[in-house]
Amino acid sequence: MFPARYNHDDMPTWTARLGLTRDVFVTAARTTIAAIAALLLARSLKLPEFYWAPISTIVIVLSTIPPLSLAWQRFAGTAMGAAVGAVTATYFGESVWWFGAAVFVTGLLCVALRVERSAYRYASVTLVIVMLVTRSGSAPSVAIHRFFEVSIGIAVGLLLFVT
Repeated sequence: MFPARYNHDDMPTWTARLGLTRDVFVTAARTTIAAIAALLLARSLKLPEFYWAPISTIVIVLSTIPPLSLAWQRFAGTAMGAAVGAVTATYFGESVWWFGAAVFVTGLLCVALRVERSAYRYASVTLVIVMLVTRSGSAPSVAIHRFFEVSIGIAVGLLLFVT
């Protein structure tokens, strides 16, 4: 536990036992700063679901996948899922069958465009949000907002990672 009296010399001992290295503090601080920056930027743009920006930032900053590769896959997948979701919901409706068809077509598009499986995952998540989450706005409006919310998070995460 903690020493009875605080001694600066003892700090490295108890922090090391807890695994609290300098790298841990730097990573936590960078992640926090990036998440707050993405949140404030998305809020200032009055995006309706601004919380997707810090979520995307955290995914990029804390990923074990190289950040540029992950950012590209997340960006491409989000764009694809938003587009397919908006078109399907607008022209065919939001039924279970059209939703299933959209997920299937999205998978085929990912293969045809030669994007990785993680892009298909992000595309499918975006598709679910655009097509199945009940909102007052139209599917194209939801898709555009979702794309920008995620893109802001990706950009902030990359800016922090590159610097």
